[in-house]
Amino acid sequence: MSKRVIHEDEAEAKKLNGSFAKEDVKQFFNSKIWSSDFQSDLQRSVAESQPYRWGTITELMDDTLLRQVRKEVLSEIAFTKKETDIYKVFQSGDLANLSGLNWDDLSRLPSLYKLRSGIYSEQFRDAISKITGCGKLSGVKTDMSINTYNKGCHLLTHDDVIGSRRVSFILYLPEPNKTWKPQYGGALRLFPSIVPNVPDTDFHCKLVPQFNQIAFFTVQPGLSFHDVEEVRVDRQRLSIQGWFHIPQPGEDGFIEGEQAETEARSTLQQLQSKELQEFDFPKPTRENIHQAEQDEEFAGELDGETLKYLSKYINPLYLHKENLSKLNVSFSEESIVEINNILKEEYAESLRTLLKTEELEKGQPKTASEISTPWKCAIPPHKQRYMYIDGKELTFSMTDASIQKANKSVEKPNFNNPLLAKEDADKKLLEIGTLLSSKAFRKWLRVVTDLIATSEQILVRRFRPGQDFILATTTDKKIARNDEELNVLLEATLNLTPTAINKKNWESGEFGGYELCMATSGSDSDDEGENEDDEDDPAIYKASGPNDDSVLYTSHCKWNTLSLMLRDPTVLKFVKYVSINAKGSRWDVSCQWNVKDGGEDDEDDEEAAK
Repeated sequence: MSKRVIHEDEAEAKKLNGSFAKEDVKQFFNSKIWSSDFQSDLQRSVAESQPYRWGTITELMDDTLLRQVRKEVLSEIAFTKKETDIYKVFQSGDLANLSGLNWDDLSRLPSLYKLRSGIYSEQFRDAISKITGCGKLSGVKTDMSINTYNKGCHLLTHDDVIGSRRVSFILYLPEPNKTWKPQYGGALRLFPSIVPNVPDTDFHCKLVPQFNQIAFFTVQPGLSFHDVEEVRVDRQRLSIQGWFHIPQPGEDGFIEGEQAETEARSTLQQLQSKELQEFDFPKPTRENIHQAEQDEEFAGELDGETLKYLSKYINPLYLHKENLSKLNVSFSEESIVEINNILKEEYAESLRTLLKTEELEKGQPKTASEISTPWKCAIPPHKQRYMYIDGKELTFSMTDASIQKANKSVEKPNFNNPLLAKEDADKKLLEIGTLLSSKAFRKWLRVVTDLIATSEQILVRRFRPGQDFILATTTDKKIARNDEELNVLLEATLNLTPTAINKKNWESGEFGGYELCMATSGSDSDDEGENEDDEDDPAIYKASGPNDDSVLYTSHCKWNTLSLMLRDPTVLKFVKYVSINAKGSRWDVSCQWNVKDGGEDDEDDEEAAK
C-alpha cells in the first residue's frame, strides 16, 4: 500500500468516523445472531462442548458485506510470509490492527472497517459473553489480524494464553460458493489435556472451515490447546484472527489485578515451570559415564581393539590418523564439523533399504496409540512431537496421568536388548544406538574433539510428515555439573534420512525437517508467534536475510551425515515441523554429552620442550 507523510493534526481530522448506530451494527450480521433462542441454544452447546468450551456459527455476517471484505483484503492488503519454529503463515502488515488508521488507508477498506466495528461492538461482545459465559469483554482493547494460509502453512499446538486475552475467534474467508474440503487441510484442531498445561498428543476434534463461519473459544490457561492443520493444496485459506480481552480500567466489568493474575498463568510461564517439566518425555537426562573410563590413560590415537570394532560400521576414511587430525583442526577452529558418508557404504546402503521399505510398505503411525515398541512418542505437543527409541523398555502409559509415576524410573538405556525390536529396520537402528553409546565411539570423539565425555544421552528419532517437530529450546544455563566439566554440550546428529539421497527433496527447506541453531537475543519468545513484534520472538528467522547473523547453523535433512557441534546455553535449537508433502520422514540419531577438556596442556608441553 502506498504511503505519504501526514501531519498529526491532518491525520486526526481524517480519521474515519467509526460511530455506527446499534441498528447499523445489527445490519452487518446475519439477523439470526440477535435471536434470544439462537443465543441460548448456542450457549448450551458451548457449555457441553469438548475438549473445552468452544463453539462455531455458520453464516455469521451479512453475506454481501463479507464478500466485499474479502475483495478489499485481496486487492488492498499485502501479505508477508512469516515463519518460525511454530508456524508458517502469510500475515498482513500495517493493517493487522485497524485502530487509528487515517482516511487514506481506511477509504480503501470501508467494508473491513465495518466488520471490525461490528465484531467489537457492544451488541456482539454481549452476545459472545452470554454464549461463552466468559464474563464482560473489552470494547477498548481490540486485537485483530488478517492471515492467509497457503500450501504448506500451519500453526502448531498452543493455548493462546497471552496477556489479557479472554476469547479467541477466527472468521473464515476461503473462496465463497465453494466448499473447503477436509482433504485440503487447514482445519482448526482442538486438543484435550492429560492434566492442566499438558496437552494430549492427539487432537480430540477438528473444524473444517467454510466461508462466513466463525470459530471461538474461551482462552483457558493450560486447557485451550489447539492448532491449525497444514494446508495441503494450492488454495488460499483466508481468515481474520482476533481476540476479545478482559475489560480495561474504566470499562464495565473491570477488576483490579485481574490482568496481572491472567498474565501469571501465561503459556510462557507454564512452559518454564519445573513442575510441569516432569511431564516432558524423553527426559533431558544424560547417563553418567564411569569415572574409570574417563580417567583411563589415552595415547592420543585409537588402539587396535577400538579400530577393529569401529571398522565394522565407520567409513575407513574417518579412521585414518591423517583424516582424524584434519577433523580435529576443523572442529577446534569452528566448534562444529559436518562429516559426510560417516557409515561404511555397504552398511549404510543396507540401512537405507530397510528404512525405505519401512516407509513404503508400513507407512507411519498416525496417533500415539499406534506407536509400538521399541518406539515411543515425545510429548507434550506444545513443545515437541516425534517418535524415538531411547533403549529403555516402555513400562508405563504415556497418555494418562500415570505419567507422573514414570519419573521415578532409574532404568538405563540398553540398545543391546534383543527384546526391544522385532523389525529388521528397528534392529539396525538399535545397533547404531549401541555404536554411538560405545566406549570405542567415545574414544573416536576424543580424537576428533579433544574432549572427554562424562555423561551421554542417545536417541534414535523419526519425524513423520504432517506430524512431528521440536519447538525452539535452550539448554540449562548451568550445564557443567562440577569444576572439571565445561559449561557446554557436545552434540551430534547422525542424519539418516533415506529420501535425502536426492538433495532436491529437502534442500529448499519448504518441506521443513531441518535442524536450526540460533543465538538468543535475551528476550522471551512468544510461543504463539502471532501479532507480536519480531524482536520479541527469537524463534523468527529470515531465510532471505543474508546479513542476519542470529542463525548459527542450519542442517537440512541429509543421508549418512554426522554433524558435531559444541553448544553453549545461549544457543537455541529446533527441528522444523515436517510438511505433509515431504517425500518421507526425517530419520536421525541425536546425541548429547557433558564433557571435560581432554586435550594436552600446552604449558606442560612447553615445559617439556625446554
